Amino acid sequence: MPQSRPQREIARDLLAARGILRLAELRDAGVTAATVSRMEKDGEVIRLARGLYQLPDAELDANHSLAEAAKRFPKGVICLVSALAFYGLTDQLSKKVWMAIGRNDWTPRPSEMPIRVLRFSDDLLADGVETHVIEGVSVRVFGVSKTVADCFRHRGKIGLTVALEGLQEALRQRKATPADIARAADTGGVSTVIRPYLEALTANG
Repeated sequence: MPQSRPQREIARDLLAARGILRLAELRDAGVTAATVSRMEKDGEVIRLARGLYQLPDAELDANHSLAEAAKRFPKGVICLVSALAFYGLTDQLSKKVWMAIGRNDWTPRPSEMPIRVLRFSDDLLADGVETHVIEGVSVRVFGVSKTVADCFRHRGKIGLTVALEGLQEALRQRKATPADIARAADTGGVSTVIRPYLEALTANG
């Protein structure tokens, strides 16, 4: 059946509505890889990474890299330093996106986009996940309490200073209660590690 709309128009409309698309999603909508390639050559789309496209005049969110990472790792969850930064709980500027995936999830090949992948057990990966929309993309991010607990669990990778900053800021900005953090720490198996810091920070009310 002949296509009623030109492929380029379909691609532009989809990208305008959804921000970032994988080549597979464009193909599903009837846009061939050859058309996308020609659009890239003509400057109508930009290639963010292998098989990942966006319009050249798209308005970039401060969290653009998270949206890009979510497209590359649809099952992944933004975690640790990247999640802290998303919630405004750290001054750390990470050059890579920290992302949690399942123990058996496939890891895409390295690309020009720096992503630090951590493997979580299924129960820890499913716990405390929130979905936020960034540039039209649904991005899964661990909630504040879970993120703080995970930072202590992986303090060997990110440093205790970063974990403490996240805890302090989460309490100061009232983005999580001490009880919420204690619960998440218990689930993550780090309650004995966090407890002394939590008690010290909440001792004065």
